[in-house]
Amino acid sequence: MTYPDQRTDQEWQAVLNKEQFRILRQKGTEAPGTGEYDKHMPDSGVYTCAGCNAPLYKANHKFKSGCGWPAYYDSIPGAVTRHTDSTFGMQRTEIVCSSCGGHLGHVFKGEGYNTPTDERHCVNSISLKFSKDDPVDDGSKAKA
Repeated sequence: MTYPDQRTDQEWQAVLNKEQFRILRQKGTEAPGTGEYDKHMPDSGVYTCAGCNAPLYKANHKFKSGCGWPAYYDSIPGAVTRHTDSTFGMQRTEIVCSSCGGHLGHVFKGEGYNTPTDERHCVNSISLKFSKDDPVDDGSKAKA
């Protein structure tokens, strides 16, 4: 699959630190409970891709799952692409940034969380940046 942002590994290494590169570009995973956004629960704002800054998740889609990684019940429409991941002898659904293909984590369905989608997007904190200013205006905000 190809993505709009087509930077080479060398170009990514110039803008990402070693851990960001390992996770975003080499499909790594940060240790549970260590990420900056695991317990981060703002009322508003948006989480963007740490690689390309594309908006991925709205803060109000985040929930406490207790899994050790940030959890969201849905992404911004079109922001996240799903792939089948058959590594480690199991079948999971990998999620990547639709703009640059950066690895975000995995999505799980049917775990019984009381959310509108019954999905848990389990995302590495290091794959994200947070902005309290929401660049994704869905038209629901009153205009001044």
